[in-house]
Amino acid sequence: MNNLKISIRLSKLSDLTEMQKMFVDTISTICKNDYSPEQIKVWISSIENTQRWTDKLTSQYFLIAELDNKIVGYASLENNDYFDFLYVHKDYQRRGIADRLYSEIEKEAINRKATVLNSDVSETARRFFEKKGFKTITPQTNIIKGVEIVNYKMTKPL
Repeated sequence: MNNLKISIRLSKLSDLTEMQKMFVDTISTICKNDYSPEQIKVWISSIENTQRWTDKLTSQYFLIAELDNKIVGYASLENNDYFDFLYVHKDYQRRGIADRLYSEIEKEAINRKATVLNSDVSETARRFFEKKGFKTITPQTNIIKGVEIVNYKMTKPL
């Protein structure tokens, strides 16, 4: 299961296109049991805002998981205590990549003296975060382009 030769590195701006493609492919495939086609369409439409993605990539602590020079996952930490992105390629699910990325992000948060990690987590990712010790504070209903999408505000003391 964990035999993959995954390397973890800091992101580069040149990763953006591959990251966005993986974002769309993963959500479209992995989240279809938890979200409707309309919700997924609205969710993945966020890649259209390239400036927002560029800003996040350059302002957050962003890690890339690679296998054979291919991005197979990524995760980010914002403001020392907010776990923002965590995505694993649709073809590399359940192989320990999310665990590796999660551990590295948590370690960085601790290094930055955070005492808690917060995140807004999809229905699909909620079980993973619960296994990592996160507790749900509240469900949240987001309206994006007129479509309701539920996610969960979660927190974990460090």
